[in-house]
Amino acid sequence: MTILTFFITFAVFLAVSIGAAWGFRAVATTLTRGTMQRALRTAPLTACFGMLVILIYLIIALLAPVIAPFPERAVIGSQFMPWSSTHWLGTDALGRDMFSRMIYGTRNTVGIAFATTALAFLIGSVLGLLAATVGGWLDQGLSRLVDVLMAIPSLIFALLLLTIFGTSILTLIVVIAVIDSTRVFRLSRAVAEGVVVMDYIEAARLRGEGLWYLITREILPNVTAPLVAEFGLRFCFVFLSISALSFLGLGIQPPTADWGSMVRENATLITFGDITPLLPAGAIALLTVAVNFVVDWQLYRASGLKE
Repeated sequence: MTILTFFITFAVFLAVSIGAAWGFRAVATTLTRGTMQRALRTAPLTACFGMLVILIYLIIALLAPVIAPFPERAVIGSQFMPWSSTHWLGTDALGRDMFSRMIYGTRNTVGIAFATTALAFLIGSVLGLLAATVGGWLDQGLSRLVDVLMAIPSLIFALLLLTIFGTSILTLIVVIAVIDSTRVFRLSRAVAEGVVVMDYIEAARLRGEGLWYLITREILPNVTAPLVAEFGLRFCFVFLSISALSFLGLGIQPPTADWGSMVRENATLITFGDITPLLPAGAIALLTVAVNFVVDWQLYRASGLKE
């Protein structure tokens, strides 16, 4: 009976997802014009589903204080209360409303992950494009430094640095961004090296164009597509890394709501057959899949492949 219920639930979820993706594509096509409209009209349903999920997460993150029925840190009942009309997902180990903390967790977890990814890309892409354009000792020095940092497992390195420098949100963002910027550096340097050897780059050098002009006007527009796709993938990795660190107790610290720490704090309920601790994990997985759907579509569009 349990297996049958699982398959029925999965079939219903799949049908609802397909219908929602089709409806999102129809509405988005109606509201847009020009190139965007043509792109959305031919977008696969998986990409439309991903964009819809990302939009829902964004709305929840922005309107968290309005949507959540209780404050983020308020103790409003006894611990581990069951699901009810008042507390839709029950309460946690301290008596805080789980549904409200799930909503606030969207703002905290996703917002911090986005800020970390943006900082990682700012550091990694600037240094990568600079290394590929200048070359010589600068390229060699930065590349060897990145090789050394990438030789250390990222999760262990992050645990070590957070143990040394503390677990504040600013420290968490900087540490994860610096570690992940090494991957961005490798990609941006690799794609830029394929551009700097082109004839139009040499012509720009002969015209006397400066380094900033070469990077922003000649190289960057030709490497934007793979960098945008990598931003989506890197966001997923950063998102999962922050959740893993929070689960281990070195990420976003209590009483701030965070999906990773919510799984750890309420893991005891799993032994009693309560699926509440799995809901934050499911929210993490759903956003990861949604972002990957959109990234896959963007990579397909950038590749120029046609079926």
